[in-house]
Amino acid sequence: MERKIKLSSNERAQWLFGPCDENLKLIQKEFKVKLVARGEYLKITGPLSAVRAAEAFLNHLLERPEAGSLSRSEVYLLSRNFKGEGFSPAPNGDERGSRQPRLAVAPKTPGQRAYYDAIRAHDIVFGIGPAGTGKTYLAVACAVEALKAGQVRRIILTRPAIEAGESLGFLPGDIGEKIGPYLRPLYDALYDMIEAERIEKYIETGIIEMAPLAFMRGRTLNDAFIILDEAQNATAEQMKMFLTRMGFESKAVITGDITQSDLPGGRPIGLLQAMDKLKDIDGIKFVSFSGADVVRHELVQKIITAYEKTDAR
Repeated sequence: MERKIKLSSNERAQWLFGPCDENLKLIQKEFKVKLVARGEYLKITGPLSAVRAAEAFLNHLLERPEAGSLSRSEVYLLSRNFKGEGFSPAPNGDERGSRQPRLAVAPKTPGQRAYYDAIRAHDIVFGIGPAGTGKTYLAVACAVEALKAGQVRRIILTRPAIEAGESLGFLPGDIGEKIGPYLRPLYDALYDMIEAERIEKYIETGIIEMAPLAFMRGRTLNDAFIILDEAQNATAEQMKMFLTRMGFESKAVITGDITQSDLPGGRPIGLLQAMDKLKDIDGIKFVSFSGADVVRHELVQKIITAYEKTDAR
């Protein structure tokens, strides 16, 4: 079968095709069709069902506003969701997405949408799944959104200070310099969403606080958006301690990957115990991610799937 799509301009065609036609090559591979540009038309040839699917997807792309470049990774993610569950995010966040001055953030997969909606609807949310699924990134985006909307007065970001399989020795510097490497992923997400000068001001005034999980003991956290990242490295005692820190008008998000715990000596994983003990409590929501929710390089999804198959055996 053969179909043609009319392109409105050379600029629009270049935006769609990508550098060296890499977007077209990816679409050909994903939909198993042949794409050939002829003048103002893009010709699609292949089996009937494949051509129809590719045509619908290309029209879907062309309906999007031409805001910046259309990257190969974005086309890959959109094609995967289009072929799978028919979910497609708005190009620059939608009315339910988190809009920040530096970067518009919106869920990009069905799993991320469920997670985002859960954070908005529940006071305690667990996001559990493999690396690259946006667990931490979306949680930070929701925290920034809540802060800017006046729903909370501060953001508290914490992680267990556990070395990932190797010994780092005694790090130099003061306490801030010692714990900095453990909290770097949280900083990275913040710097994508807030200007650097404002982040420094927020940290100085305590509006944004970052600290190891051990520093949470004995505190009551009111009017705060609290994120516990890498929760698979929290012991059972630490998890209980963290969950009981919540005060009035607060919200907590706990993220983790139960397949990547670095706890030594077979110590019980607090995240697993929490999943078992708290699963029936109203107001607490558990959201599970899978390899299909990975929004990094397409090879990351394949790597995660391969590990899942091996672990299952």
